[in-house]
Amino acid sequence: MDVAFASNVVYPFITGGAQKRIHEIGTRLADEGHNVTIYGRHFWDGPTETTHEGIRLRAVAPGTDLYTDERRSITEAIDFAVRLAPKLRGRLGEHDLVVASVFPYFPVLSSKLTALGTDTPLVTTWHEVWRDYWNDYLGNLAFGGKLVERVTARVPQHPIAVSGITADRLSQIGPSRDAIEVVPNGIDVEQIRTAPIPETSYRTNGEPGFDVLFAGRLIADKRVDVLLDAFDRVAEDHDATLGVIGDGPEVERLQNQASTLDNAERVTFLGFLDEYEDVLGHMRAADVFASPSTREGFGITFAEAMAADCTVIAANHPESAASEVLGDAGFLVEPSSEKLARTLDRALRGESPTGNPLQRAQDFDWDTVATRAEAAYQRAIDGRWMDK
Repeated sequence: MDVAFASNVVYPFITGGAQKRIHEIGTRLADEGHNVTIYGRHFWDGPTETTHEGIRLRAVAPGTDLYTDERRSITEAIDFAVRLAPKLRGRLGEHDLVVASVFPYFPVLSSKLTALGTDTPLVTTWHEVWRDYWNDYLGNLAFGGKLVERVTARVPQHPIAVSGITADRLSQIGPSRDAIEVVPNGIDVEQIRTAPIPETSYRTNGEPGFDVLFAGRLIADKRVDVLLDAFDRVAEDHDATLGVIGDGPEVERLQNQASTLDNAERVTFLGFLDEYEDVLGHMRAADVFASPSTREGFGITFAEAMAADCTVIAANHPESAASEVLGDAGFLVEPSSEKLARTLDRALRGESPTGNPLQRAQDFDWDTVATRAEAAYQRAIDGRWMDK
C-alpha cells in the first residue's frame, strides 16, 4: 500500500506523542515494503523533499512556532491546512489513502476537501475528544473549539481512536461507535527494558533513582498536587523519595506546595528531560510509578512504566483511559490524597497487582500496534472498514 500521513510536525525533528506514533507505524510499514510519505512542515535540515528512515518527507510549509501562550496556535494550524491542500492534491494519485491526526482539526478538514471526488479514503487518528474541556482550555472562546471539533467528527472518514474511552467520546459527537476502530498508542518494550539506569541516587539507601516517580506535563489535570500530599503522608514510614519529571504551567505552584510538606527534602523536581532514555531509566530505577491524572486519552506513561517493571498507580476516573491500559496489572484508585496514600503505602510495602505488568506492556509494543494499524488501513482501502 501507499500511505500519506498529514502532520504539521514530524518526528524526530519535533517530539511529541502524535508524531512519534506516525514515525513508529510509518517506519514499520516501510520495512514491510509499503510506501510511506509524510506531508509536514519543514523542520528538518536539507531539501524540502527527502527520505528519513525509509519514510519520504515532503514539506508543504516552513517550520514555525507551534504554540502561543502555551496553547497550540490556531493560526499555525490554519496556515498549515491551507498550504497542505494544493501540495497533497497534486500528489493524491500516488497514494492509496491519507491518514490525518486529530488534533489540530484543520488539516483533517483540508485533507478531506483534497480527497473529494476521488476514491482515496481518509483515515483519522483521534488522540482525544475534548467536548466540555474546551471551556477550561479556551474560556469564552470555547464555543469555537467545540464547533470545529464537532464538524471534524462529522466529516465522512474512517476514524481510529487510541482508546475505548476516546472512541466513546467521539461517538457522542460524530460517527457511530461501531464505525470507530481502536488502535492504541505504543511503546518500544525492548528500548525500555534496556534503558540505562541513572547513576545519581536520590534514595536514602544509596540505590539509583527514586522510590516513587511521576513523569508528565505539569498541568492541573495530572493532579500532581494530590500526589504530593499523598506522598507526604507515607514518606517517613517508608524512608521514601519522590521524583517529579516534567514541566508545565503548574510547576511553580507545585514547587511551592512541595516546599511546605513535612517531607519536603524527599521531593525532587527534575524538570523536563531532553533525552527520552533518561526518563525510561528513571522508570526502571523506580519501585512505584504514580500518576493520579484525571484526564488521559490514552496514558502512554502507564504502559512505559509497566514495561519498566514498576508498580503502577493511576486514577480511576471516567475521563481517563488508565483502566484500559492497566487492566489488572496496576492499581486504580480514587484521585484523592487519602486514597492515593493508602495505595502508595501498599505498593511501597511490596504489594503487587494481580496481573503481570511486563506481560501487559507487550500488548502495546509498537510491532503489535503497527500490525493493527496496517490491517485497519488495508480495510479502509478495500472498503471493508466495518469488517473487524
